[in-house]
Amino acid sequence: MLSPTGQAFPTQGGRTAAALEILETGPMTTVQDAGRFGHAALGVGRSGAADLDSYALANRLLANPPGAAALETTLGGLRVRAHGAVTVAVTGAEAPVRVNGRGAAVNEVLHLPDGAEFALGAPARGLRSYLAVRGGVSVPPVLGSRSTDVLAGLGPAVPRAGDVLPVGPAPSTFPNLDHVPVRAVGGDRVKLRVELGPREDWFTERALAALLSGDYEVTSRSDRVGARLAGPTLERSREGELPSEGMVAGALQVPPGGEPVLFLADHPVTGGYPVVAVVCSADLCKAAQARPGTRIRFVL
Repeated sequence: MLSPTGQAFPTQGGRTAAALEILETGPMTTVQDAGRFGHAALGVGRSGAADLDSYALANRLLANPPGAAALETTLGGLRVRAHGAVTVAVTGAEAPVRVNGRGAAVNEVLHLPDGAEFALGAPARGLRSYLAVRGGVSVPPVLGSRSTDVLAGLGPAVPRAGDVLPVGPAPSTFPNLDHVPVRAVGGDRVKLRVELGPREDWFTERALAALLSGDYEVTSRSDRVGARLAGPTLERSREGELPSEGMVAGALQVPPGGEPVLFLADHPVTGGYPVVAVVCSADLCKAAQARPGTRIRFVL
């Protein structure tokens, strides 16, 4: 059996296996899991879901094992068709959900019959939503992960309309809940906790005070690599440049222009601009849901 683009649908025992056919991707849809571990020394970053909390919740709702791959969407717009009966859940940024044209809910177990069309609208707040499927998106792993690293170009190709993504075997356990109440993600303003360093000595006392007292706005020049921020410029206390050194998710790197860049899931593993502070890992999920226009305040 072939999809409209000529791709063969996956089969299992002579029957068409469960799969998700991509009809529309919205601004950005990628396959993501918990990340690619143990390869930083080779110049390969972790990648993985930008909002790990929302991603993990979607898998727990479906009784998937930790690390099962899901679809991460940016600002909604995703539309898929079920091939075979599948069970899905949507978490993260709350967006309108429709199944065969009828309204459905986020943070809830949804059963899609064979041929059903699932559509995700644009969220009113937050940035990234997660569509998990019971059994996980079973594309081939690369270096032990099914995550797409958009900076390095590693992992599954970014899905396009007409692509068919196979669904893995359903786990032996069953969901314990049909719905989970969770606090809405995203908002107009967000506070992110930081630790100063490792290169705070490259900046003046006035710059450090500005970092911790001013508001920064997430600009439209942001993606999975990092959020480019507009706000108080950070004045250096010395001239020159650093040799390249290791970078981590949450690093606030400051280019010569003085406005920091907040590194996210697909950040480079090295960089030569000084890092004035690092966002606590527990707050990175909030950072991942900060859409353009969101005001960020950094606090110690």
